[in-house]
Amino acid sequence: MANSSGVVHEHENARPGLSPEIPLSGHHRALREGKDVPEQAPSFQIGLTEAGISGKTVWISLPQGKLPFNTEISVNLPEHVRGIHMSRIEEAVSQLYQKDFSDIRYYVQELAPLVLKRQRGEWARVLVSGKVPLVRRTSVSQRTSVDAVDISAEVHASHSGDAMSFKTVMGLGLYHITACPCTQVYNQVLSQTVDADFPILTHSQRAMTKLCVEGHGESPSFEEILECLESTLHVTQDLLKRPDEAEIVLKAHRFPQFAEDVVREIAKEVGKRFVRKLPASTEVTVESLSFESIHIHDVRCTLKTTLGEILDAISK
Repeated sequence: MANSSGVVHEHENARPGLSPEIPLSGHHRALREGKDVPEQAPSFQIGLTEAGISGKTVWISLPQGKLPFNTEISVNLPEHVRGIHMSRIEEAVSQLYQKDFSDIRYYVQELAPLVLKRQRGEWARVLVSGKVPLVRRTSVSQRTSVDAVDISAEVHASHSGDAMSFKTVMGLGLYHITACPCTQVYNQVLSQTVDADFPILTHSQRAMTKLCVEGHGESPSFEEILECLESTLHVTQDLLKRPDEAEIVLKAHRFPQFAEDVVREIAKEVGKRFVRKLPASTEVTVESLSFESIHIHDVRCTLKTTLGEILDAISK
């Protein structure tokens, strides 16, 4: 049986794998006399940018519960070291299994030094990504829709002597709807109709947009990143009654957006919200993927910039 932490205590002795067949003295001798192969010099001595593991599921205890996240963990490898110690990475992950975290940024900031101390490199990178529940009311029917938001945190940790430095990036993505302004203008000319209450028809599509912002101290919070997205996008929900659907479709057609518009408007919102909270050097990435409805291809748009560059554009 499992307790609330998920750790199995009872009936462990029934597992065949827990009954060793090799005498412990044999293991001790092999560890003592055998070579530590990862620590050997490689046949061609050149340093590696990254070596580590990916596709690893970690379980993080958050206020929303203990949730699974996909993880990439890597370190740089010096030229004189043949390989990483993979089991030591797993030991670091296991060490944090039962610890609680207020959000995933603190998890990656704690895991990266644990990994780095067990390896031979000078820096480590940890990326966790997954989904957390997003509970929101619908606009008209006021029903509760339980949806999901994509969330990620990435940290680059490096040490110089006893000092450890971090660079952390938080990301959050939402699904939303866009309506094509190009087709709308074309149809408006064809019909010679202008109606401010009911915009002319055009094609619409589901889209997914993610905003990533470099962290400095406690800012930004994931809630602030979410607000930047929700204030700019026509956010979709799984539970929508007909009045709710009518409202979101009307707004999407009244304020149509290219993927390019989406990215630029979110960047502008970042500038307005963080102008006095974050340094100008703060890195900002906005990426929007539009799942096109009338095309076979999809549309992707990305902006990689800094807060300072955004503020310069706003001031023009």
